[in-house]
Amino acid sequence: MAARLIDGRQSARSIIESVKSATAALEQRAGCTPGLAVVIVGDDPASHAYVGAKSRMAKECGFASTQHTLPATTTQDELEALVARLNTDHGVHGVLVQLPLPPHLDGDQLTQSVSPAKDVDGLHAVNAGKVATGDFDSGLVSCTPAGAMVLVRSVHGSDLSGLNAVVIGRSNLFGKPMSALLLAANATVTIAHSRTKDLPAICRSADILVAAVGRPQMVTADWIKAGATVVDVGINRVLVPGEPDGKTRLVGDVSFEESQAVAGAVTPVPGGVGPMTIAMLMANTVTAAYRAAGIKPPRFG
Repeated sequence: MAARLIDGRQSARSIIESVKSATAALEQRAGCTPGLAVVIVGDDPASHAYVGAKSRMAKECGFASTQHTLPATTTQDELEALVARLNTDHGVHGVLVQLPLPPHLDGDQLTQSVSPAKDVDGLHAVNAGKVATGDFDSGLVSCTPAGAMVLVRSVHGSDLSGLNAVVIGRSNLFGKPMSALLLAANATVTIAHSRTKDLPAICRSADILVAAVGRPQMVTADWIKAGATVVDVGINRVLVPGEPDGKTRLVGDVSFEESQAVAGAVTPVPGGVGPMTIAMLMANTVTAAYRAAGIKPPRFG
């Protein structure tokens, strides 16, 4: 039997509808419109495409969305001054600095200069610490792991007691917060990485296998436990064999066709975790707006 396909697009649409309802309720109750400010530096086409998608979704959700497009020659001081102004702007509830930045700018320093209360990307050390300690009532969770957890819950529910989870990847951006979220849901969690001994054997122990390493189709069928839930976070562009002009396609870190014959449920690439990232960014923004108004925010997903 083929694995169940976990539809990230459908889950993302559901989150967005909840965000729209929450936005309308906040405006009615407190006269407050969530504000999202996006900062982009330079002219990288992929970054502009991402920012355009985020801005369009923010407007669809009813947010007051502003975009600050700066030249590639912008200095660190100029960028930090803009972030400082946005931090103190009461009409802005979320501040997002699009990464990567031009090489002369310190992206980590910029990330840490955003107010934790407005850090809708969930990348500030304060928010990372709150996730690590299980404080989800005052912290903001990094968008991609938050979205991946919504997909896990769509299969297993909110209590993962008795389930073994393996996360391949230990990045601050995804692997560590994803592991913390799984642990908070009562899973038994193993963090695996490039130095892990006998990685395939570790993966075969997983009831929930999360791949986030950036290596195309690394996880093959013999790495997957029969009936496991497989969450593929990888986004890799590979050449299509036999196609002219260097035609490419998107694949994940999991060999999708193989995995379908073994797994119980699997996320596709594209259409799995990817759509959830922007949806959770919108959820974080409305959450930050509720907190700024002194109102307990709703839960999303």
